[in-house]
Amino acid sequence: MSTTSEKLQDGRGLQIVSPKPDHTFELDEKALVALLDSPDIRNRSVILVSVAGAFRKGKSFLLDFFLRYLHHTYVLNLKDGDWLGAEDEPLQGFSWRGGSERHTTGLLLWSQPFKATLENGEEVAIFLMDTQGTFDSQSTVRDNATVFALSTMISSVIIYNISQNIEEDDLQHLQLFTDYGRVALEKTEGKPFQHLQFLVRDWSVPYEYPYGAEGGQRLLEKRLEVNENQHEELKTLRREIKSFFAKLSCFLLPHPGMKVATSREFNGKLSDIDAEFKKQLKDLVPMLLAPENLKPKVMSGEMLKAKELFHYIKAYMEVFNGSELPVPQTILEATAQANNLSAVAEAREVYETLMEEAAGGSRPYLQPAALAREHRRARDKALHSFHAKKKMGGDAKSEVYKEQLIQELEEYFERLRAQNESKNIMNMIGTPVVFAAVLVVGFVVSMVADSVGIRPLRLVGHLLSLAAFVMLSIWGYSRFTGQLRDISEELDKIARTVRNYIIQNISPSGRLPEAMSTEHDHKKE
Repeated sequence: MSTTSEKLQDGRGLQIVSPKPDHTFELDEKALVALLDSPDIRNRSVILVSVAGAFRKGKSFLLDFFLRYLHHTYVLNLKDGDWLGAEDEPLQGFSWRGGSERHTTGLLLWSQPFKATLENGEEVAIFLMDTQGTFDSQSTVRDNATVFALSTMISSVIIYNISQNIEEDDLQHLQLFTDYGRVALEKTEGKPFQHLQFLVRDWSVPYEYPYGAEGGQRLLEKRLEVNENQHEELKTLRREIKSFFAKLSCFLLPHPGMKVATSREFNGKLSDIDAEFKKQLKDLVPMLLAPENLKPKVMSGEMLKAKELFHYIKAYMEVFNGSELPVPQTILEATAQANNLSAVAEAREVYETLMEEAAGGSRPYLQPAALAREHRRARDKALHSFHAKKKMGGDAKSEVYKEQLIQELEEYFERLRAQNESKNIMNMIGTPVVFAAVLVVGFVVSMVADSVGIRPLRLVGHLLSLAAFVMLSIWGYSRFTGQLRDISEELDKIARTVRNYIIQNISPSGRLPEAMSTEHDHKKE
């Protein structure tokens, strides 16, 4: 039987955001789309758990225990509590190493999302994200803000990994988000951020606040306490942190042991980790990742689908890659842009699905009038989908994206209409059939006229046959050589006119049947 570590070797940390020498970041759009838009993931709601904080504080190390729990619970579907694995099993997953130098750079998503179904029946995809350690000797303030901000904006749970205590500096690093939250609250419903989990590593005074969630919550409440002796700026910061996050929690984790911290050979084996650390880890991880505790990512009051997450990451990357640190208003605009683009993509998908069912590549030829009706029906449903999705930015911004959607739908319809016409056998063979028929009719007329002695009618028949033969020859020459294309197109029009005239006059209703009404319906449209 395969071990958890062996199974996790199939996945890897997929670098979706990479730092560049000029202190901007590059988004790997192709890799991100492949991950988020895969058929079994794209329509699931997103749960994104990320760990952010200072470098060399064990973020990747911690995430690999998260991977063990997720694999045990959602891949093997085991409900027992023995998810930590064997004592001698090395830790696998996100790359990590001991030492004093930075290891992780940019943002990494685990390449294998974990699929789960919540208690309410919602199907979700759980993503784990590792982030570049902040405040090292190679990163600027802007680099740190970009990594921290991007991970906070897109995560349903952001784990703020800090060392030994919650200091004032740790709270100050949240300033950018409180500024954004202030602007966002004026424009949107609900709180702009979801769950901020403070994780205090190497907590050394359990006699003051005990290890775990209870002690952590007491410490957090103490640090976020507002009193009259504080400067007004500190009071405001604390009030806004409480106001802008839907959930605030804290967990106190002991030191994992000297062998973890000092041994070059340490590879993550449980036997080398202190018992108290493992005990608290078994409380922390399910508290965040157990089925009953999972909360999908919410944007603008709606759960975010995996296929929609790409639009938000791309929009935020454009903002944070600017020449200066973004102001809260630009972050809000990026959110509104991504929100509207997501609505356009979802509406376009509704339209394309309906039209593929009606007239896709495998479907038979559809009469132009019927195709136009299907287009109008699918377009109305797509616009309804667009309007039904909650969007930021107001009606003016929404109207711009609505016009973009309509234009995209019309362009798609034109391609589909051309594809549909290529299936019409009468269009493919109509011209030679008409000219051949005219040639035969002319020949018959001349034969009948000759037998009854009507010379003028015989001459008309001969001329009709000759004209049809000449036009058929020119049309055939053009089709086989590619020359005289303008003349060939004119001959097609003449053939359609003759065909439509004949059909119209032999139809009992005096109307052109839909199956033959290509040119008529194109003009009508």
